[in-house]
Amino acid sequence: MKTRLLDIDPYRTQDGSEIRELMHPAHHACRNQSLAEAVVPAGARTRLHLHRETEELYHITAGEGVLTLGGEQMKVSPGDTALIPPGTPHCIEATGSGDLHILCCCSPAYRHEDTELLEGEIDEAAAR
Repeated sequence: MKTRLLDIDPYRTQDGSEIRELMHPAHHACRNQSLAEAVVPAGARTRLHLHRETEELYHITAGEGVLTLGGEQMKVSPGDTALIPPGTPHCIEATGSGDLHILCCCSPAYRHEDTELLEGEIDEAAAR
């Protein structure tokens, strides 16, 4: 089975990023993980959140940003991959002039119910 990125309708997750599910057990033959592309617009960031059960890998494919991972902040750019262990508060900000594109692999597969928001909605204008 294969999917094509541009054939998939995006949706917005609880953290505020735009997601295209490339593979997910709810729609595909995979069983234990999901793969999605997340896009964070230039100058924006996701809401601080954690996943109680899910381990995530973020692989940056385009743009530049700052990933907050627990108490640490790190610059990320294309080619970088970061591990986000379960229970770790995290968010990511697109700091470059273009949108930040991230391949996000989740194991077990992403579920909205596993997301715990740690802050309210972000005022996009104030964040810029």
